[in-house]
Amino acid sequence: MRIGVPREIKADEYRVALLPAGVALLKRQGHEVVIETRAGIGSGLSDADYASAGAKIVDSADLVWHNSDMVVKVKEPQPAEWGYFRKGLRVMTYFHFAAEHALAEACIRSGIIAIAYETIRDAQGTLPCLTPMSEIAGKMSIQEGAKYLERPMMGRGILLGGVTGVMPAHVVILGAGTVGHNAARVAAGLGAQVTLMDVNLNRLRYMADVMPPNVTTLYSDEETLRWALKSADLVVGAVLIPGARAPRLVSRAALADMQAGSVLVDVAIDQGGCFETSRPTTHQSPVYIVDDVVHYCVTNMPGAVGRTSTFALCNATIEYVATVAEIADSSAFMQNPRIASGINMIDGRVVHPAVAAALAPV
Repeated sequence: MRIGVPREIKADEYRVALLPAGVALLKRQGHEVVIETRAGIGSGLSDADYASAGAKIVDSADLVWHNSDMVVKVKEPQPAEWGYFRKGLRVMTYFHFAAEHALAEACIRSGIIAIAYETIRDAQGTLPCLTPMSEIAGKMSIQEGAKYLERPMMGRGILLGGVTGVMPAHVVILGAGTVGHNAARVAAGLGAQVTLMDVNLNRLRYMADVMPPNVTTLYSDEETLRWALKSADLVVGAVLIPGARAPRLVSRAALADMQAGSVLVDVAIDQGGCFETSRPTTHQSPVYIVDDVVHYCVTNMPGAVGRTSTFALCNATIEYVATVAEIADSSAFMQNPRIASGINMIDGRVVHPAVAAALAPV
């Protein structure tokens, strides 16, 4: 099989979908790997690195897409790439269809086989290809939130950890999964007062056991959430329903109760966002203000730390890429337990239940 890796074209996306070590593995399996020139440059990986591993370096995305049986990417295909879709082409990437209805329509019309990292589950029921990016996004949410709490960034002028004799910031984290866990660890480590909220009591019990004393766990209901928002300096949206649209937890009306200059960081924006006032932003223009509350809603947060993210991503995805490449007949995808959960679309049909529900109006 010929596997293609184009250079990512989403704004400020510096990751690449395969490491040279991954190229070497696929070559040992008997596959050909075609990589667009400079695809790895944002992660510190040169064409020479890929050529040494056995990849064929080509000069354009056209040559990658048109001459590959399978295309491996990082971010959802951009509109400029939709014209490359064709029936039977395997495309493996983060799709986030629940928030990308136009992309979903393009994939359905073309009949590609859409394999989404974000819905692949392992034997333990976890999300192995999403987890490393969630770890990074969780840590970055506090890093970015702390920056935008600074007064020149239109924040409240609050130092996250405070200083002797001065209260630290109050950080509220919605969701105690991988993103929330990592966000809470970083915020607590910087000295903030952290409130970690979820609806899963077993998860909250675990968090209460492993977190330091400056992290308080709370069951999330409408009244408790509204109470927490009133004193929050930084709120991190970290909720996830795999394949589905993120639930809207914070309404526009709730912003009226928040402090002027407080910051919302919506890590769930890839799946539509968990704040009613969220809309996608970029690293070049990451924030906007609604009702005196700063909103940070960058859709590819880990892309900013391309080298770290690429290695973390590829360490997790390569075994699944190799599995997909070994499946000779597309009819066998849904019978393969290692990959079936990742199949979102095949031959113009939406086959993942949560994705199908999210796309019902399409």
